[in-house]
Amino acid sequence: MSPILSRILRESEGVEVLELLSERLSPTDLQSLLLEVARRRSARLKPAQLLAAYESNRFVRPSPISPTEFLRIDALAFEAARDFEPIELSTVCPLGASSVVATVDQNKVVSTMRGTEVVSDCTNVMALEAAVRRRSGTAEVRLCCSHRLVRAQEFKGPHSFAHFKAFALCSAGRDRGNLGFEREELQRHLQVHLRILSAGQENGWLDKIRVALTDFTGERREFLSEIGERLSSEFNGVRMELDPDRQPGRGYYDGICFGIYADTLGGEEMFLADGGFTNWTRSLLSNHKERLLISGMGIERICSVARSSQ
Repeated sequence: MSPILSRILRESEGVEVLELLSERLSPTDLQSLLLEVARRRSARLKPAQLLAAYESNRFVRPSPISPTEFLRIDALAFEAARDFEPIELSTVCPLGASSVVATVDQNKVVSTMRGTEVVSDCTNVMALEAAVRRRSGTAEVRLCCSHRLVRAQEFKGPHSFAHFKAFALCSAGRDRGNLGFEREELQRHLQVHLRILSAGQENGWLDKIRVALTDFTGERREFLSEIGERLSSEFNGVRMELDPDRQPGRGYYDGICFGIYADTLGGEEMFLADGGFTNWTRSLLSNHKERLLISGMGIERICSVARSSQ
């Protein structure tokens, strides 16, 4: 046994396990202890057990979608998001990235033994990057990424997966007054998502497209109607509507949010994109003037629909 482990066990005598692991040990000591546990447990595994785990564990099986299909949709997405800087995220992010500033329970993400968690929502990570850039003096930050996400909660349905690919956008800046930042960035995000889905219509993957706009404060109906009118004239056939009764996202989004739906050729309406303003950079930078808009689209779902239409 290493000197570090000997010291940890000696100093923790009489301490309950949960208190020891969650409160008493320093991050480096906790990491050393958990790594040793993992080493010992993996040393007991037989090859047949490893194969069985690979076959049965929903987190580790490959995606049913071909990488070439993802490349085709990614190409459309990055072209549609030409006003945003593409960024390639790490597969892990700091522990708490989804629970500290957002409202996601830590049990819904896959935490690691090294003080990190597997990325479950790329918008949380892009918000951290945006906060770093804003603090360094960048006036406005616009980022986009295509990333495979892992969610710990179990999903149901034919288009639901334990890990899946998503395309996401993030806009960060300072309050300009008169909803200037909100107006410009909300329209910019919606334009990107509608360009992608309109391409899906042109390629025969999708039928009708519907955008539902919500303001949880109930004070910006005129503002949302204005955005809807502008986009209706730009994207013919897209149905823009106000959804004041929406409940999902309340407490997560800070006021204005949206959802985008599209019909498959078989007539099934699918929820494909979601976004809204959050207070994350305000919290991260302790500055009430910070503004942040995030949004994401389910690339895995779009690929599934595109495949079924062929």
